[in-house]
Amino acid sequence: MTARTRYPLRLGRRTAWEAQRPTWRDARPGLIAEALAHALAQPTGNWYVLGASTDVARGRPFGRTIGGAEVVAWRDRAGRLLAGQGACPHLGAPLAESRVRCGRLVCHWHGLALDGRPFAGWQPFPAHDDGVLAWVRLDELGGEEPTTAPHVPERPETDRALSAVFTGTGRCEPQDVVANRLDPWHGAWFHPYSFVDLTVVAVAPERLTVDVSFRVAGRAVVPVRAVFTAPGPRTVTMLIAEGEGRGSVVETHATPLGPGPDGAPRTAVIEAVVATSNRPGFALARAAAPLARPLMRAAAGRLWRDDMAYAERRHTLRARNTFPG
Repeated sequence: MTARTRYPLRLGRRTAWEAQRPTWRDARPGLIAEALAHALAQPTGNWYVLGASTDVARGRPFGRTIGGAEVVAWRDRAGRLLAGQGACPHLGAPLAESRVRCGRLVCHWHGLALDGRPFAGWQPFPAHDDGVLAWVRLDELGGEEPTTAPHVPERPETDRALSAVFTGTGRCEPQDVVANRLDPWHGAWFHPYSFVDLTVVAVAPERLTVDVSFRVAGRAVVPVRAVFTAPGPRTVTMLIAEGEGRGSVVETHATPLGPGPDGAPRTAVIEAVVATSNRPGFALARAAAPLARPLMRAAAGRLWRDDMAYAERRHTLRARNTFPG
């Protein structure tokens, strides 16, 4: 990779999809399994990503089932994130469908009001808002030594970045999502509309380094060097280490939801893109964030339509005990 140049775009080679260099010999199942095992061994402090920070807006509750446990979150009058049991302890009303009044969560069945402290059998959960994502700590589900805050991957400074969060759901387990992200070799084959000229240049259980070009339009591409790491069993980060957007991060978080109607597990993919650039024009992109964010989410959603199929297929084969390797 070379240092950043005045113009980030390059003209890529005209290569037919089937004429790409095959990557299946490099993408050895044992390498991916070793990287996954390293990720699964990392501690979490029992913290789970609940959703985007913006999902928990002032004046209304937000609910999600995590590991089969109902969770409700809302904001108090100061905007502080609060979370706890999603079922009212009185008669089980779904608190995610209740009301927030003056920073208190008021059950819409019988008016039991909660201010985030234990009350009438209701128990709060520790919550954390990192400015991009909302987290909740579930000690009974995690079963680890709890920590006071989650490990948040290093990101660009908020006042110099543009962020967007995509959320999707798949019929799989978190490890299937993480394994997908720890297989960068599939990128240009499975996502030719987004990636070309992908080469994995360094492999270790804790780090994968990739040279790849992001497709912009036609032959126009932006080459970068990206580093993949898994700081936890439900998180994979991709850092742009060299090239345009150096310092930008894509965080993929996999949150177990519990079994679906068919009894199979469901997992939420909550992916945060935190982009930055030193180019003067990036300030305009940040100013146009309300327009840019839907485009960023749409781009992530297109990739995850494919990647979710990968993760779901992996889970299906594991459930049949027919997964290779």
